[in-house]
Amino acid sequence: MHERTSRGVRILIIDDEVEIRRAMRTHLTGEGYTVESAATAKAGIEAINRWHPDVVILDLSLPDGDGIAYLRQWREWTAVPIIVLSARTKEEDKVKALDAGADDYIAKPFSPSELVARIRVALRHAAHAAGGAGNDARFQTGELAIDMQKRQVLVDGQEKRLTPTEYAVLTYLATNAGRVITHRALLLAVWGPAYEDEQHYLHVFIRQLRQKIEPDPRHPRYLLTDTGIGYHLLSPGDDLSANS
Repeated sequence: MHERTSRGVRILIIDDEVEIRRAMRTHLTGEGYTVESAATAKAGIEAINRWHPDVVILDLSLPDGDGIAYLRQWREWTAVPIIVLSARTKEEDKVKALDAGADDYIAKPFSPSELVARIRVALRHAAHAAGGAGNDARFQTGELAIDMQKRQVLVDGQEKRLTPTEYAVLTYLATNAGRVITHRALLLAVWGPAYEDEQHYLHVFIRQLRQKIEPDPRHPRYLLTDTGIGYHLLSPGDDLSANS
């Protein structure tokens, strides 16, 4: 399956600013997307359950609560790609949002063309997570197993629920298992050229992955750091005891 085009793709905008919602709707429908919007988190939850969007664009400052808290809640029951669109520009705000489960973060004011590019990245990750690469291979190292066809990640036989972006990072490292992948190469491969200097993205997603796949995230056995260079995933033939 190839990367989805905009036709038929559903975008949900959750933002309390009428002008922002109107401008995004106009631009995104012009690009061929189907758009629905909500002004509150409560209305957004209802729309997610009823409409099943392909991508959610979420403002963090909502009249009925903080977007970070809602992100954490939503990540417990949905893997839909969520792009945060916020006037908060500090790096710590970006890290908090990514840590809470966002797939991407765009600061206001923003370029409509940048938003479309970020949506395409999110859709590519979602397609890959759903098995879009068409790869039926199974990867296993120690107790960590990845079934590319079923889009399953198992640790000691227990399935781990990953977001589309977490899955994209893990499977890219798995297809290059044993090789050191530089920060820049991983950012380019998973997010694209616009992200090649966004190392905080990597730090957040690597930390999240370790929380899910490592027996002891503080002393990783599978997803290893090559200090100052990048990361590598333990290959099937490597000795686990060296990382115990």
